Amino acid sequence: MHGGYSVITLVATAFDDVADSYDEAFTYSMIGRAQRRKVWAKLLAAFPRGSHILELNCGTGEDARYLVERGRSVVACDASHSMIQVAKRRSPLGDSANLEFLHLANEDLGFMPREKLFDGAFSNFSGLNCLADLRPFASNLAGLVKPGGAVLICLWSRVCVAEFFWYLLHGQLRKACRRFSGKATAKVGDVTIEVAYPTISNVRRAFSPWFRLRSRSAVGLFVPPSYVEQWMSKHPKILARLEGLDQLSADWPICRDAGDHVLLELVRCNQWGRNRVRREGVVMVQE
Repeated sequence: MHGGYSVITLVATAFDDVADSYDEAFTYSMIGRAQRRKVWAKLLAAFPRGSHILELNCGTGEDARYLVERGRSVVACDASHSMIQVAKRRSPLGDSANLEFLHLANEDLGFMPREKLFDGAFSNFSGLNCLADLRPFASNLAGLVKPGGAVLICLWSRVCVAEFFWYLLHGQLRKACRRFSGKATAKVGDVTIEVAYPTISNVRRAFSPWFRLRSRSAVGLFVPPSYVEQWMSKHPKILARLEGLDQLSADWPICRDAGDHVLLELVRCNQWGRNRVRREGVVMVQE
């Protein structure tokens, strides 16, 4: 509990308050678009046309609409009722055969009907950083995704080189190092929420044995975090060059773990794979 609110309620309330301004503040910003283009390319590669996809932390539905316009179908969920309402208003057809919005928190994923398994799932831009423990979420998600299905999750990284040097150059050493402990706070509107910065090993263990990590890539390696927008909006040519550097080096070892976000692609293990893990006596625990 936090000041009389559950963590779920606190996070949902925070995003309720910024739902109407979220797109203008981030989605339509130059930095937001640059980072999102990187994620979109990965989503299209992971989910072929005709895929039936589950989206977590859908926000105002920007990613869901993008995928539906390109031949995918999406069930998009968010803990914020206001975000879902904005998403429906900004979708030309609202809920349709290929696009459905659900008011559902990550912590309640186990209550989703399991009539039809999804071909894959994804969560974009740090929604899962609000979870203190990823393991129950991973267990529930495993029951919703077909064996072999891809799951892409975009998380704030434990180490962000651009953030470190930005704050260091501004004489703010404490902020420059704020992610290193693995826990911090973030301001969403007028609400302060706790966030976690899991390592790649943390995520791998939390999602095992149901998923295996296939690849990872930096999002925002040279493109800076969104709070640099005011400065960056005055220098579009610099941003274009930084985005080009991201495209070149975001998949390189070491670099791929040092962006503002890291995009992880996991694959749902089949039944044989899960049984094999149990027979070998491997026990995965969250640190």
